[in-house]
Amino acid sequence: MMDVTEIQKIIPHRYPFLLLDRVTEIKEKESLVGFKNVTIGDNVFQGHFPGHPIYPGVMILEGMAQAGGILAFKSMGDMTEEEAAQKVVYFMSIDRAKFRAPVKPGDRLEYRISVLKNKGQIWVLDGKAYVDDVLVSEAELKAMIVDK
Repeated sequence: MMDVTEIQKIIPHRYPFLLLDRVTEIKEKESLVGFKNVTIGDNVFQGHFPGHPIYPGVMILEGMAQAGGILAFKSMGDMTEEEAAQKVVYFMSIDRAKFRAPVKPGDRLEYRISVLKNKGQIWVLDGKAYVDDVLVSEAELKAMIVDK
C-alpha cells in the first residue's frame, strides 16, 4: 500500500533512522500493518553485538513509533502533502514496553499498530512487533501531531 518513497513524504526520518520499509495495510483511525527488513548491513550491528548480532529494542520501539506516526497522519483526513510537510509527530510516552524474543539479521520485523484512543491531535496506540507471527515486542505509545 505504501512503499518507502511514500512513507518519506509523511515522516521526516531518513537512512539510517528510517525504520519502516513498507506499509502493507492501513485502516484509517483503526490499524496499520507494516514491516522493516532487518539486515546485517544495518549500522546498529557494528556494536550490538559483535559476533552475536541482536537488533536493539530501542530501534524496535522507534519503528513502532514511526508506523504509529503514519497511522495518525493518514487518519487525520484528506491532508495534502504540503500540509503534512508542515506537521510533525512528537511521541509523548512509551508505556508497558516488553521484549519477548530477540530480533536478528534476516528477520522481517512486522509492526501491527492499532488505535486505542484519539482525541484531537493526541493519539494512544497499541504497538506490537512480530517475526514470523511470533510476538517479539509490544508497547503502548502516546503521540501528538503538531505544527513544525
